[in-house]
Amino acid sequence: MDQSYLDWPFLAADHKKLAGELDSWCAENLTNISHKRADADDSCRMLVKKLGDAGWLRYAVPGAYGGRHDRLDVRSLCLIRETLARYDGLADFAFAMQGLGSGTLSLFGSKAQKQNYLTAVGRGEKIAAFALSEPDAGSDVAALSTWFHEDGDDLVLTGCKTWISNGGIADYYTVFARQQGSSGSKGISAIIVDAATPGLTIAEKIEVTAPHPLAKLTFNNCRVPKSARIGEAGRGFKYAMATLDIFRTTVGAAALGFARCAMDQAMTRATRRHIFGAPMTNLQIIQAKLGDMALAIDASALLIYRAAWVKDCVAERVTREAAMAKLYATEAAQKIIDDAIQIFGGQGVVFGETVERLYREIRSLRIYEGASEVQKIIIAGQALIPYQLDQ
Repeated sequence: MDQSYLDWPFLAADHKKLAGELDSWCAENLTNISHKRADADDSCRMLVKKLGDAGWLRYAVPGAYGGRHDRLDVRSLCLIRETLARYDGLADFAFAMQGLGSGTLSLFGSKAQKQNYLTAVGRGEKIAAFALSEPDAGSDVAALSTWFHEDGDDLVLTGCKTWISNGGIADYYTVFARQQGSSGSKGISAIIVDAATPGLTIAEKIEVTAPHPLAKLTFNNCRVPKSARIGEAGRGFKYAMATLDIFRTTVGAAALGFARCAMDQAMTRATRRHIFGAPMTNLQIIQAKLGDMALAIDASALLIYRAAWVKDCVAERVTREAAMAKLYATEAAQKIIDDAIQIFGGQGVVFGETVERLYREIRSLRIYEGASEVQKIIIAGQALIPYQLDQ
C-alpha cells in the first residue's frame, strides 16, 4: 500500500514513526477479528482497554494528564484513526470517542476536572462520551432543548439526548444543555455527568448498520454539582464547535482509512480475477475505476493533513479546512467503497466480506459531526466572509 504521503511536508519524522508502529501493532492485534451486533458494547469495552494498555489512547489526552503531546496533536489523531479504520472500524470508533468524549475537557476543563477524568481516559480506564445531539437538534446545535436550572450549589438537568456514541457503556458524558429561559446559542453550557448520576437513564439502545454502541439518554431532575460545569457558563456552544474543529478532520481520516482498505481489496480482486480470458485490469472501464480511486484517495489525504497541519502549526480555528476535509473524504470514500463492491460483483454484497463491511461502516460518517450538506454551508459561509466585509 502506498505510504509516500508520510513524507509530505505536513508530517514530521515522529508522525511517520507513529504510523509505522501503529500499523505493525494493528497487523498483530486487529487482523481477522469480527464483532457480532449483540456484542458491540463488550467489543468496544475490550478495544478501549486494548488501546489503553498499548498506549495509543495517550494521544487522545494532553501531556499533563499522561498524553503523548503537550496538547492534542491533530496530525497524530488523524494518522491513528486512518490506520485503525483500515483494520477495524470499531477500533477506530473506540479510539475516536475517547478523544471526542473528553475533548471539551481537554480544551476548557479545570485542572481538577482534568485530573479526575483525563488520566483515566488515556489509560483506557474510563470511557468517555460526547452528548450533543437531540431528536430535534442535530445539525442545528443552537436548537437543543435539554435544559438545566441552578438550585443552590447544584445544576439540575432535564431533557433528552440521542445518537450518543458510547451511550450505555460510558463512565461519564460531556452534556450540552441550555440554562432555563435562554434561547439560541447563548445560554448553553457544557456539563460533566457521571453515568451513575441519579436521574440519568439509558432510555433506548440504538442499532445502526455497523454495530456500534449508541443510545438515547434521558435526564429527569438529574442533579450534578456546579463544579461539573466545564469552563464558563453560557459558552457551551463555542466549546462544542471548538471541539468539533479538532475532531471533524479526524472523521475524514477514518473515511480515508476505509477508502484505502477498499482500494486495496479492489486492486487485489481486479488483478487476480480473470474475465473474458484476461485479468479484469485489462478492461479500460476497470482501469478508470481504479484510477479514480487513487486520485480521490490522494486528494482526500491532502485535504486532511493540510487541515491537521494548519490546526497544529498555524491557526487556532480551522473551520473551513476541517469542513473541506470531512466533506470530501467521506463522500469520496463512499464512492470508492461502492466501486470496490461493483468490482467484486455478487461476492461484494455477501455479509462479512470486507468491502460489504466497509459499505456499512462508511455511511454514518457522511452524517455525524456535521452532515455533508452542513459542511457545504460552512464552506460557503467561510468563502463569503471577505466579500461580506467589502460591502
